[in-house]
Amino acid sequence: SRMLSGYKPKNDVKDSYKVLELEEGCSLDDVRNSYHNLAKKYHPDSSSGMADSRAFIRVEEAYRVVLGDLAAKQKSDSGEEEEDQFKSKSLQHRHYLSFEGVGIGTPSQREKQYMQFRVDRATEQVLEYRQQRLESRYAGSDLSRAQDVRQSKKVKITQAVERLVEDLIQESMAKGDFDNLSGKGKPLQKFSHSPHIDPMTHNLNRILIDNGYQPEWILLQKEIRETIERLRKSIVASRRKLGEPMTLSEQKQWGRVCEQFAEDIRKLNKRVDNFNLVVPILSRQMVHFSTDKEILRARKTYEAVVEKVSDPGMKENRGEEGKRFGWKSSLLRWLKL
Repeated sequence: SRMLSGYKPKNDVKDSYKVLELEEGCSLDDVRNSYHNLAKKYHPDSSSGMADSRAFIRVEEAYRVVLGDLAAKQKSDSGEEEEDQFKSKSLQHRHYLSFEGVGIGTPSQREKQYMQFRVDRATEQVLEYRQQRLESRYAGSDLSRAQDVRQSKKVKITQAVERLVEDLIQESMAKGDFDNLSGKGKPLQKFSHSPHIDPMTHNLNRILIDNGYQPEWILLQKEIRETIERLRKSIVASRRKLGEPMTLSEQKQWGRVCEQFAEDIRKLNKRVDNFNLVVPILSRQMVHFSTDKEILRARKTYEAVVEKVSDPGMKENRGEEGKRFGWKSSLLRWLKL
């Protein structure tokens, strides 16, 4: 549990002096010395046999009241400059000793609990500020204001649930519920593939790969391969549209096709240059495509296609001739036998 410190001093000045075992009119040094002695005596983390958290809180409260009384007297006597000088002489470590009354346990545990308390308090202040801003913005419209209030309450409830879950986790950790987990005390498996890469680079690469990221040179290589395949198919298709043998007009048309193909190859070679600049592996670099070799390759592909088309016709003719003269050859073979 937490001890919240939203309290205000309830003791009057006389009772505060009695708690500090002092009399009115004492000096500031007497107040500090008395507070030091009582804090060591009643502080929960001290090794004193009289340690008592409630007594320490009363001493802390009385100390604040006495300091305020002395500050008021000093201000009335000396003015504002001496008041600022008096405030600067207050104990710098009392905030560490009390943590505003938050937390229990050792100083380190109380410090962690106090930090969580400050985070929760700041979150609540932010939510309250957002709620007030929404209410002031839509003050003219009751319906919109009600919707925004409900939304702000919903957000506040969500934040409260998250804080409750975090508190439960902290309590379980303090009780030792997580001490028997499998893998406790073993190193994390950060480097499943390459132990020589630094953790930041490994985690960034894993996140990029999981989200479908591809390096620039991979995309360029894929684009170049798809482009050359498309150009090769297009020039073969253009050649098939022309006759065999080509007429004079068809030869001129074929020349224009070859010129356009050469221009496309020139643009593609520029992409190859860009690819060679960004590729990280030297063996993955690509060479330029030759226009003459690609045109020659297209002609060979066209001739292979023409032969495949003409072969079935020749086989059909041979089959018809075999059927026509098959009986004569069979008769001759029988005569020989």
